[in-house]
Amino acid sequence: MPRKRPGALRARQPSRAPRGLPAQRIHGLSLRTSRAIERVERLSDDYYLYPGATDRALRRYREFLSPPGRRPRYPQPSGCDCRGCSFRDVRHARDVLEDVLRQLPPRPRAELRHRVRPLDAAYAARTLPDPFAGRRQWRAYLWWRRRLERGYEGG
Repeated sequence: MPRKRPGALRARQPSRAPRGLPAQRIHGLSLRTSRAIERVERLSDDYYLYPGATDRALRRYREFLSPPGRRPRYPQPSGCDCRGCSFRDVRHARDVLEDVLRQLPPRPRAELRHRVRPLDAAYAARTLPDPFAGRRQWRAYLWWRRRLERGYEGG
């Protein structure tokens, strides 16, 4: 009886795709942290926390702070509460990051916080405090919500 060649045997086997890889690895974070974030997003029952929301929030936060210069920046309120439009408001992006940080295990939380902390410092330096935020903001206890806003972003 003739034997089958090893290549023919391997060709019939199902492909071994790596298990547990995140659908999308977040730029600048380790694979372990990306997996933990994906797990939090997948298991969350929050409408705004869906797979890919953390990556989108980080990108939006960086984008808001990216124009060079020292002129103040003003967060823009989003006029729509749907998942896509809500990221127009950089404060919503920071809310999403905070929700993820609260739900992560200690090591991934520390790594994500290490990435968010310099962005927070830049946000605090580039935006102005709002003395009347307690009356205007619905979540004024969050420090990033207590910043002056304008109808458009820019200086």
